[in-house]
Amino acid sequence: MLESERFQKLQKNRKCFAYIGIFIVFQIIVITIFALTVMKVKTPSVRLRSVTVESSSTSTATLIAEVAVKNKNFGSYKFDATTVNITNGDNPVVTANILKGKVGMKKTKTMNVDILLSSVSDTNITLKALSTMTGKVSLMGIMKKRKTSNMDCSMIVNVPNKAVYDLTCK
Repeated sequence: MLESERFQKLQKNRKCFAYIGIFIVFQIIVITIFALTVMKVKTPSVRLRSVTVESSSTSTATLIAEVAVKNKNFGSYKFDATTVNITNGDNPVVTANILKGKVGMKKTKTMNVDILLSSVSDTNITLKALSTMTGKVSLMGIMKKRKTSNMDCSMIVNVPNKAVYDLTCK
């Protein structure tokens, strides 16, 4: 009788260890999937959404550029202040400033940037906007990862007609 009781107790212990093992394997799978999807830090993107010619005279023009910072992460993105370099071909035209800020998880923040073009002589000007934005992505307040976003946009500005054509960003 004692031997059969010991055998039953051993069977119960084996079942208990099997359940614990299955639970541990399941938890490892869940944590791995979570780490590979949610906790993967993606690089936020920065782009020019639109550009409008606000005012123009014979020698100057004011452009209002809407800059969008898109955060694709499951955590906030705090970015530092940066500059946008506007060039005409290889010639630097002007720099514009983007103030530091924060974008929530899975959100897009838009900001208006004023660009004052001086000595405008051509009717059509081909401009490039280049910028490098650095910041930190904070996932659940635990993990912080530094990320750098690059903006490379081009456009054609027709100053007399106050129109912007072919705004494309890479």
